[in-house]
Amino acid sequence: MNDNKQAALELGSKPVGALLWQYALPAMVAMVASSLYNIIDRSVIGQVVGPEAIAGLGITFPFMNLGAAFGAAVGVGASTCISVKLGQRDYATAQHLLGNTVTLNLIIGLAFMAVSLIFLDPILRFFGASDATLPYAREFMEIILAGNVVTHMYFGMNAVLRAAGKPRHAMYATLFTVACNIILVIAFVWWFRWGIRGAALATVTSQSLALCWQMRLFSNKHELLHLKKGIYKLKSVLVRNIVSIGISPFLMQTTSCVIVIFMNNQFVRYGGDMAVGAYSIANSMVMVFFMFVMGVTQGMQPIVGYNYGAQKFDRMMRCVWMAIAVATTILLAGWAVSMLFPRQIARMFTTDPTLLEMSARGIMLDMLVFFVVGSQAVITNYFQCIGKVRISIFLSLTRQLILLLPMAYVFPFFWGLDGVWYSMPVSDFLAFAFTIPIFMLHIRKFKSYGQTGNN
Repeated sequence: MNDNKQAALELGSKPVGALLWQYALPAMVAMVASSLYNIIDRSVIGQVVGPEAIAGLGITFPFMNLGAAFGAAVGVGASTCISVKLGQRDYATAQHLLGNTVTLNLIIGLAFMAVSLIFLDPILRFFGASDATLPYAREFMEIILAGNVVTHMYFGMNAVLRAAGKPRHAMYATLFTVACNIILVIAFVWWFRWGIRGAALATVTSQSLALCWQMRLFSNKHELLHLKKGIYKLKSVLVRNIVSIGISPFLMQTTSCVIVIFMNNQFVRYGGDMAVGAYSIANSMVMVFFMFVMGVTQGMQPIVGYNYGAQKFDRMMRCVWMAIAVATTILLAGWAVSMLFPRQIARMFTTDPTLLEMSARGIMLDMLVFFVVGSQAVITNYFQCIGKVRISIFLSLTRQLILLLPMAYVFPFFWGLDGVWYSMPVSDFLAFAFTIPIFMLHIRKFKSYGQTGNN
């Protein structure tokens, strides 16, 4: 127990640079590995099943994001609360937060599964499925939804592992899931020829195995946070705290869902099913590099949360500035790769000439100014970590809902299909332009009080 407490206490004493590296590197490895799995998944489906299957899989993105939104509301909210409580050395409340996380994931996961399966076809149609792509999207989502509770619990437990000072264990769980996924996808789709249904089955199976290992870790009574009787009954105060912090990532994921639905429909309207497939491929590439940034924000979360709870504001802000620098550098590298090798990237997913050309152009346009998004993501996560929910929500909504949605609607009137693509880099840059002044005003205000995070 003492070793476990020491792992949490070092969040307030170890050099910030070393801490960020210690926590962010495993999270980045895990997130990028997960993203690479998605690329391999789509590549196998595109090569074995065909371009229509890629388009059908693209239709499922918003559905997956919507499910992830509910998981993020619990996982991110609970892990942030746990980090703060550990910083305050309130271990009993942190223990009950773990139990409430399990209960909330179980309830929300079952409810989301039931409602979604009942209305599956109408939802997929609303998300942009055509007669050609609906069968593929339906086959994939039926299995994904059947394992929805496992998915929610798996991501929730990984978030708690990071908050409890075990970033490497969270990384191991993700790497195991990814490796298992890749092996099973190749076996189910390529070897057994189970099609897109085999890809979904591989995902659920691998997450189930990883969840078993996570639960075994949390069943160890010698751990600082562990599963035991008396912690699972929902407490209104804890649930409100989880939801109040989790509402920001929930809205971010839900907004992403709304945007992908709208973008799928816009691409179908101005370019057909192949345009949806190109968007799916470009989006996969974007997510590879953005997953690095998500790893950075996940790595900074326990450090910022703990030091905010311990009122060590200088350490907290050093972590934020380092995270901004790392995130920006990563996306600059991603921008360079995308600008130099768009056709080579697209060829990993398809050999269809039409889809290849559309995807290469889409990758370049989508990534045009993507390097500015890193700082926006870190700053949004920072406000979430210190409980500034309204600011975090506003910044979460700015990039996609407030800016991208109207632009993606208006721009095609002037530039057709290209207008849909143009809306993405323009909204990225404008969101960055909104975020920086808000952050600097926040910092200046705190410095006038001699603090950096208390107001």
